[in-house]
This record gives sequence, structure tokens and C-alpha cells, in this order.
Amino acid sequence: MEDASARLEAVRKRIREACAACGRRPEDVELIAVSKTFPADAIREIHQAGQTVFGESRQQEAAPKIAMLPGGLKWHFIGSVQRNKVRKLLPLFDVIHAVDSLRLAAHIDEVAAELGLFPRVFLQVNLAGEETKGGYPPEMLERDLPALLELRRVEILGLMTIPPEGPDAESARPWFAALRRLRDRLQSVYQAGLPGLSMGMSGDFEVAIAEGATHVRVGSAIFGKRAYRVEGELG
Repeated sequence: MEDASARLEAVRKRIREACAACGRRPEDVELIAVSKTFPADAIREIHQAGQTVFGESRQQEAAPKIAMLPGGLKWHFIGSVQRNKVRKLLPLFDVIHAVDSLRLAAHIDEVAAELGLFPRVFLQVNLAGEETKGGYPPEMLERDLPALLELRRVEILGLMTIPPEGPDAESARPWFAALRRLRDRLQSVYQAGLPGLSMGMSGDFEVAIAEGATHVRVGSAIFGKRAYRVEGELG
């Protein structure tokens, strides 16, 4: 893949500059290289350039690629989570980014107990109430959070959101700031450890970093343009 390593380094430079601009440390922002729709060879090239964390959105597509690639890579599932796929997802992925109901989280917890696993997840929040996107309404998340925190196998890393489409990166800022404020309030009210904020993609991750993102999901800026669009893209 032409200039893959150069694109990766350019994204890393943008992360460093975004962190410097807001007084944060680059090591506190994890870059997830979103490799969905790209073949194993493309992922291998990015890995050889030093990237170890990758994001996939379809279990059927990811499984053969994961099997072909080095075991030391870390995989994040960033697609919509279907209950009937949980048993296949958990052994493959280190982190799941789009848990959007107590029912789903409890099912993940149950399957994890059967498999002897301790999955880590982000809770997806639909701040704008968009019907075309999954995610917790904020008030429902607050209602369910005590029960979510009592799950025995699932570790909740924090919150995730996808802002509404806008004309530029700055249009996403209010949504990123709102997620941070929601996280901070939930931590305070429930004494909950919710350190992570998964927000920001290729077009707006610098703004997300300025508003506190700990995980950014960057695909096209690293891999180039995708051959086809994935419905409900999260990165």
C-alpha cells in the first residue's frame, strides 16, 4: 500500500501536535487504526510501521484476518454488536466499543463467564438522539449504570460517541465536550471508574483530543480511501 507508513506517521504527528496544543501527553491517547475492508497484507504493512492496535467492524471479515496476522496485535471491535455474534466476538477482540444496552451488556457478561473471559467495553452514547445510530440516550444510561457496574466479568472502560455529521471538524466539538461532561458527572455521582472516552475519527480527531478523547478511531487517514462504505461506520 503506497505511502502507508508515511500516512501512519502523519497521523501520529497530528496526535502529538493536538496533545501539545491542549497540554496533554500523546501517550494518553490510543490510536486505533481502523482496518475494516482492508486485507491482511495492508494491516501487516501498517503493523511493520509500528502500529499494534486495529479496529474491525464485522466478525466474519475480521476472523480470517486476525488468524493470518501476528498474535501480538490488539483488536478493537467497533461495529454494532449483535447478541448472536457475542460468543464469536469475545475470543477475538480485546475491546468492544459499542455496547448500548443493559440487556446486551448482561449477555456479554454471561457469555464471558462461560468462556472464562473478562471483556473490556465502551458504552455507546447517542447524545443527539439520532434514529439512524445506536447508543444509549444519556438519561437511560444513567438509569442503567448502577446495574452495569455490578456486572462481574465486564470491565467498563468509559463512554463512546459518534457525533452527527457536520460541515467541519469544529461542528463535532459540542458533542465531544458533552460526552466528557456526562462522563465526569457519572464518575462523580456513582463513584465510577470511567476513564476512557472513545471519540474522534479521521476528520475530527484533533478536536476530540482537545475535548479529552483517550481513544481515537482513524481509518482513511491511515489506510486511504475504502473500496466501499460500511453501514453505521464508527471509524
